Amino acid sequence: MAYRHFEGKEQASSYWKHRFPPSDHLIQQLLDFVEKQKGGPYELAVDVGCGPGRGTALLAKHFASVVGLDVSPAQIEVALQRSKEPNITFRQSVAEELPFADSSVDLVTSMSAFHWFDRQRFLQEVHRVLKPRGCLALFGFHNDIELNYSNCCSHTLSQIIKEFCAALKAHRIAHIGPYHMNLYKEAYESIPYPGKEWHEHVLVKRTMTLFKIMRMMETYGDYQAVLSDDPQKATRLTQDVKQRLMSVMGVTSMETEVEVVTTYFYLVACKPQEV
Repeated sequence: MAYRHFEGKEQASSYWKHRFPPSDHLIQQLLDFVEKQKGGPYELAVDVGCGPGRGTALLAKHFASVVGLDVSPAQIEVALQRSKEPNITFRQSVAEELPFADSSVDLVTSMSAFHWFDRQRFLQEVHRVLKPRGCLALFGFHNDIELNYSNCCSHTLSQIIKEFCAALKAHRIAHIGPYHMNLYKEAYESIPYPGKEWHEHVLVKRTMTLFKIMRMMETYGDYQAVLSDDPQKATRLTQDVKQRLMSVMGVTSMETEVEVVTTYFYLVACKPQEV
């Protein structure tokens, strides 16, 4: 079965404000794979589990038409409010029943949502809707992040984040397991296409305030599970990590900027040309 999360209006708004899509560099690596395996024309791309559509927007300038799908009406509502690209549409849909004809889609993506799906059914649907030589791309990232701040021990800061994430894991839904990257790697190994690639350690650097970092981590599924099970514990965990980070850095403001290094992983695969 699929698991449904981030469906309320507050979560959808927070997702838009504080979650980041894959970087332009990662999207370009995907497009390079599509060009190598398929080439043009680039007619239709579908982003499944699109949330508020920030990742969906990255595809708009490369495809004639882009469709973002999400099971949550609230996420679709935010996506429609925020979308500016005329060639993007958003529709409510489950991942396991894609609303497209057989062999009609050039690219299917899912950016940090695949682990919530009924994965086998989703991959079967992807195979059905992809055109011959059409491509699939699944992105994910590790919750643990590395923090770098001038004149400060990066290892200590990153260890604080690691301990915070470890405390959240006790509330993780069994459907995902202890390391959600394994679900993506298992999918890669199960896909029978000869043209496919697995990338496990892609670093993306951004500059963010401590406030933004904490709000981003509060969008994680693990944190949302703690918030649902024990709101007081969730508050204690965030207050503790904020105080520890500021103490180590020697600052008093959560608006202090630091470099954030996120580790992404992804798979890309090309459906073979049918005889």
